[in-house]
Amino acid sequence: MALADGHLPVLPLGADKRPLGNCRNCADLACGGRPNMKTPGPCVCPWPCHGWAAATTNPSVLVSRQWGLAWRRARAIGYHPGGANVTVVDLDNPDAIAWARTTLPATTTVATTRGEHWIYSGTVRSVNAVRPGVDIKSLMSYARWIGPGTGTMTDVPAAVHDLVAEKPAARPAPRAVTVPAPDGGGQCPHRSPVYLERGIAMAEQRITAATSGVHATVYRTFLAVLSAHGRCGCLTDAHIGRLFLAAQAKGESPRHCTDAWSNATTTLGM
Repeated sequence: MALADGHLPVLPLGADKRPLGNCRNCADLACGGRPNMKTPGPCVCPWPCHGWAAATTNPSVLVSRQWGLAWRRARAIGYHPGGANVTVVDLDNPDAIAWARTTLPATTTVATTRGEHWIYSGTVRSVNAVRPGVDIKSLMSYARWIGPGTGTMTDVPAAVHDLVAEKPAARPAPRAVTVPAPDGGGQCPHRSPVYLERGIAMAEQRITAATSGVHATVYRTFLAVLSAHGRCGCLTDAHIGRLFLAAQAKGESPRHCTDAWSNATTTLGM
């Protein structure tokens, strides 16, 4: 709770330092999810239950019954560096540490079991194995909380940006997903297309601005859009496509978008 109060999105880790499923349905991966991956698993839960997307600063979520089982089983605390606007350069061995000391500017340093975490202010794309023994953990990734470390934090250096840029992105570019728009029940009560356009734009912005709990944000946004526009006939396939592309840009898979949309329509009885 102290870390969350300090704006650090946290999540429980198991003895193997991997994220746990944070509700009873996801315990021991019964849902088929993959909490060790950088994207949430395929299940659709009331709250995100997998990996970096589950990290949150919301005290109501952290102490909820859904997360209670995971916290009782936890053996470590993880956090989402990107959600805290930091980048972790994970150095796994003495050779990697020696490279950092001769290449990177001094910053906050935390000793780990095998090496060190060098923590910089700012975010970049997360990439593993940018060089021997060096991983970059920031956006769409998680790191183990070990302690506040020592030294003054500095900005992400150009050398880290260069390492990330040299590695091609593993995540495919967003692609269109076809989901039929709900059938309208008559004349649109909103009267003006400006109202709908403003609502879709705000929904896109809400998804894009999410720094933690991305899966939950996407689901709640889909639910809100359907609640306002799903029954009146004004929502089109083009509007849905815009929302899906915004979600994919934050790391959601096409299948995950489809599942979240389907779950929202079911919740509303549509």
